[in-house]
Amino acid sequence: FGVLILILVDMLQLFIPKIMQFTIDKIGKAGFTSTDILKSSFIVFLLAGGIFFFRFLWRIILLRNGWVIDRELRQRYFQHLMLLSQNFYNRSKTGDLMAYAINDMNAVRMLVNFGLVGLSDIIFFSITTLIFMININLKLTLLAIIPLPILSFIFIYFGKRIRVHFQKVQKSFATLSGTVQESISGIRIVKVFGQEQSQLDKMSVDAYDYVKENIALIKIMGLFHPMIDFIIGVSMIIAVYMGGKLTITGNISIGEFIAFISYLGMIVWPMIAIGWVTNLYQRGSASLKRLNKIFAEQPEITDDKADMAIKTLSGTIKIKNLKFRYNNDAPYIFNDISFELSEGKTLAILGKTGVGKSSLINLMSRIYNPPENSIYIGGNEIYSIPLELLRDTIGIVPQDSFLFSDTITANITLGRENILGNRIKQATKDAMIYDEIMEFKNGFDTVIGERGVTLSGGQKQRLSIARALLLNPKIMILDDSLSAVDTKTEKSILENLIRIRKNKTTLIISHRISTVQHADKIIVLDKGKIVEEGIHSELMKINGIYKYLWEKQQLEDKLKEI
Repeated sequence: FGVLILILVDMLQLFIPKIMQFTIDKIGKAGFTSTDILKSSFIVFLLAGGIFFFRFLWRIILLRNGWVIDRELRQRYFQHLMLLSQNFYNRSKTGDLMAYAINDMNAVRMLVNFGLVGLSDIIFFSITTLIFMININLKLTLLAIIPLPILSFIFIYFGKRIRVHFQKVQKSFATLSGTVQESISGIRIVKVFGQEQSQLDKMSVDAYDYVKENIALIKIMGLFHPMIDFIIGVSMIIAVYMGGKLTITGNISIGEFIAFISYLGMIVWPMIAIGWVTNLYQRGSASLKRLNKIFAEQPEITDDKADMAIKTLSGTIKIKNLKFRYNNDAPYIFNDISFELSEGKTLAILGKTGVGKSSLINLMSRIYNPPENSIYIGGNEIYSIPLELLRDTIGIVPQDSFLFSDTITANITLGRENILGNRIKQATKDAMIYDEIMEFKNGFDTVIGERGVTLSGGQKQRLSIARALLLNPKIMILDDSLSAVDTKTEKSILENLIRIRKNKTTLIISHRISTVQHADKIIVLDKGKIVEEGIHSELMKINGIYKYLWEKQQLEDKLKEI
């Protein structure tokens, strides 16, 4: 509908030179009066009014549709990113993904918005204008458009170069965005290690490269448009010279000569539009190619093998002969480990740094895919469990607690609506963070900085614990999430967890013996295997890693008291 209105506007524009031709040719002839001039002027006024109204209408329709497509494309892009697996993010830069969402999306929108407009004018307006020009004089039309085919060769040559340079600009922008994003995200590390100047130097290099690539693109564009103007100017000179001679010899009237020049002026826009649309196409197609690479990425973690009939899970966990490594070139993190945990029991996992404690959690929650028939949750093989149900059943409190730049309440509820305020308060009390929240001026409505920068490490961890307690999952995993909490507060939190999760399954990963010594079962990992297993008293009888860690921490505690 918008294109049809655009064509109507083009038709109205084509009639104005015809009115001018008719009026000029009638001037001086018998019976022609000022009233006729007034009538012609009124008709031109009506045509101009129609052009004004319908041009406004097609802009609203076509440009609005472009923005709607832009919105849907951005939603698809973000939704697709949410579905992609962790491995994709391991090999992708945040700055690149942000650049795709900003620059590339804009380039596609411009192609959709104005590319369609330009293409419609190129096809319809140029053809109809040529018909009107031929109607005046075929020979003059052929002579005037002789230079115009040269434009096609220019478009082909410059179009390829524009596309190459635009891809370089987009790549440079992505690098620049990544540098800025990393510097801001890691600003505390930058300041602590006094690396402001080194980051500034890196930023300067990336900014210089971005400017250099843009200047290279501008040079191409700077030569591209003047060449178009020059060729059109040559066409206009031919029309004025040859048209003037034809007018003098009486082959065409003065009115026809003026109308022809008007039509030649009109056909300038479709000729320019060819270059404009070519530019938009080169940019838009380059951006769409980059976006399509992202859309072509397939999530590794899917529900393809899931039994959607499974609606609920118990809290039992079974690990059977688990062997796992992240890729074929990496060593095995787990080499044939097995254990079982009944519902309502607490399992503690200990081990040196790098033995795979967090990797085990990632496999249980299918952040990464484990080998088939190696992990069972609630008696079901993990691949048969729908992802949404699995993630609802398992609540994880990571050591590095991620908090959003939002209110404390929003960070605890994480978008879950209709949660009563007393439940939120109770969760924070159980996580031993309530009193500190109430010390803030705005209490639960306090907006914390990006990644919770205004909070201490211990406060972040306790807010994450409150978040998990509010979810109250059948299986809760604490991944060294009390490492930044003092021993007194840690003891209170553990006592609350024992009380709250009396009939629910809990996994605790920690490097502190005090955190895990009351667990129903303790396993110690080393070199990809379970080397010790039992309760605290049993493991203390073994002269192994667990006893060594216990004695070491006892000594550290005594040294702190001195």
